[in-house]
Amino acid sequence: MPSPDKPRRAPDLQRRSVLAGEAAAAAAEVETALTGPADPAVAAFFDVDNTVMQGASIFHLARGLHRRDFFTTKDLLTAMWMQAYFRIAGVEDPDHIAETRNSALGFIAGHTVTELEELGEEIFDEAMAHRIWPGTRALAQLHLDQGHRVWLVTAAPIEIARIIARRLGLTGAMGTVSEVEDGVYTGRLVGDLLHGPAKAEAIRALAAREGLDLARCSAYSDSVNDLPMLGLVGDPCAINPDARLRAHARAQGWRIRDYRTGRKAARAGLVASTLAGAAGGAVAAALAVRGRRRP
Repeated sequence: MPSPDKPRRAPDLQRRSVLAGEAAAAAAEVETALTGPADPAVAAFFDVDNTVMQGASIFHLARGLHRRDFFTTKDLLTAMWMQAYFRIAGVEDPDHIAETRNSALGFIAGHTVTELEELGEEIFDEAMAHRIWPGTRALAQLHLDQGHRVWLVTAAPIEIARIIARRLGLTGAMGTVSEVEDGVYTGRLVGDLLHGPAKAEAIRALAAREGLDLARCSAYSDSVNDLPMLGLVGDPCAINPDARLRAHARAQGWRIRDYRTGRKAARAGLVASTLAGAAGGAVAAALAVRGRRRP
């Protein structure tokens, strides 16, 4: 039987999602990617992991930071275990969500923003650039060519999201925002991870700020977790979808694009992405608080 205080925690989770979304929209910097006349009311929103990029961007980032002694193997293994448990048993449990977030942040506080940004540039070149799906990249370019703005919307740290968007020539990015004091991360997120409902809140906030007509906008994702984002726009599209999103997209008559080659490769990719997510998801909160340990 649920404890008496459980119902009172749902509004707190909603509040965190709203704060995360508003922070992500406020932190989104408009790039100068458009070369033709823009249609200011139209934009396209792309999830990153397994939509724009093969695998989890945060996992590729985590591996690169680990190689650079950003954190210890023990830290990484602990984060992997916590995220695996979170995915299996704790998705709907506010207590476990809070515990996962707080524990993951413990070893990252006190690191600097500048160093993570510099390392992020290196890691993009060595681990992410060759993992961009050409088909998804072509879809994003098609929107740009039509004068639409194109935004990434991801749970990855906003600094890393900006790097990916800039390297792909997109308009900008929204990602998880962390509290910073004097260029150093405090270990606290602004709201929560930009995940699930928080992505929808970010898009709503950006649409209000930029004057977007969401009924004319598009959104792309591989995951059923992004239904709140996909359901906001008039043109949702499932990219490399998981089974639940594929079924939902078919039922709704949404576009579906799958850039994976062959059923065996697709199944292998799903297994790999699940493992990557387990490794990367928990450290997403940690890495979102960005920076490198000081000596």
